[in-house]
Amino acid sequence: MTQQTAPLADEPAGARNPASAGGAVTLTGLGKEYGDFTAVHPLDLTIPEGSFFALLGASGCGKTTTLRMIAGLEDPSGGTVRIGDQDVTGLPPYKRPVNTVFQNYALFPHLDIYENVAFGLRRRGVKSVKGQVEEMLELVELGHLARRKPHQLSGGQQQRVAVARALINHPKVLLLDEPLGALDLKLRRQMQLELKRIQTEVGITFVHVTHDQEEAMTMADTIAVMNAGRIEQLGAPTDLYENPRTTFVANFLGQSNLIEAQVAGTSGDDLLLSVGDGRLAMPTARCVPSVRAGDKLLAGVRPEKISIVHADDAAEVPEGRNKITGRIVDASFIGVSTQYVVNSPWCPELAVFAQNVERDGRLVPGAEVVLHWSPAHTFGLDAAQDIEAGEVNA
Repeated sequence: MTQQTAPLADEPAGARNPASAGGAVTLTGLGKEYGDFTAVHPLDLTIPEGSFFALLGASGCGKTTTLRMIAGLEDPSGGTVRIGDQDVTGLPPYKRPVNTVFQNYALFPHLDIYENVAFGLRRRGVKSVKGQVEEMLELVELGHLARRKPHQLSGGQQQRVAVARALINHPKVLLLDEPLGALDLKLRRQMQLELKRIQTEVGITFVHVTHDQEEAMTMADTIAVMNAGRIEQLGAPTDLYENPRTTFVANFLGQSNLIEAQVAGTSGDDLLLSVGDGRLAMPTARCVPSVRAGDKLLAGVRPEKISIVHADDAAEVPEGRNKITGRIVDASFIGVSTQYVVNSPWCPELAVFAQNVERDGRLVPGAEVVLHWSPAHTFGLDAAQDIEAGEVNA
């Protein structure tokens, strides 16, 4: 179902500006325990007003529990929840200035779309609903379907109705719990853009829970990557992807090649690394731990940053590139790119994504190859971490 907000006065459509309604969410020491199990370790987090914020993580990481504590659907074991200047920790869900949209939409099957959207207003005794309902249906681009029943709409259209029904209550914060999980891939991608458009237009704070990395990166201004009840890393999608600070984030948010290396020294602003009998370089600024010569670290590089050439063309690799030799053990054509798995003496199963622009027919399983990439695309992580942490199939 869609959670209702506290009663508001009867008002014309567009009379309020939700973005100015104090929609920042501040969690202080917020945690949740179930007996001996800690679902969410005490966390401090501020979600900026008017932002699209994503809680991203695998099943059981604590993201949904955190969302439910903001909504008032779970009582925290400790800590506080503030929305704007208001401490809402002790308030029941219906008195909090939030609405929640769930994965199953929970539309009323006997009501048409217009009445589904109008439901919250009528329940609060608002007499004139026409303007506000029409405005919300226009926002979600469903005005032409106002008199249809939910079963006559696609899954994506039903989800937009659920969003309209929540937004018409003028919440300060809209909470979305895996809202696109029931949709097929193509529709899910369309709805990602739709939700971002809607959030931009209404300007209120959206807090979105998802396990889908691409979904979070497509929509969110800021992502909190959660793992085992803690926030592993917080930041803008680009920063998290380009500068992961842990192996969990490097592996969970996209895919990374992590190569065991040893610091051999420095050259200007670069660290020089020994990998087997080879050498790699990386910017010192992209190494998370502070390291010295002789220290071990994990040198990371994303698969799409790597170029692959047949060993016969090794002389064509430009000077100054990081280079690793190996043999292709698998090649998968997926349309926009070919995904190679390359076995190297220093790193088994290196992943390489090559765009299908000019495909080299020699790059097949068994072929000897050279992988090369810019040192600037290399990042360094603490070698004491689990190298497989965060892998989807780990």
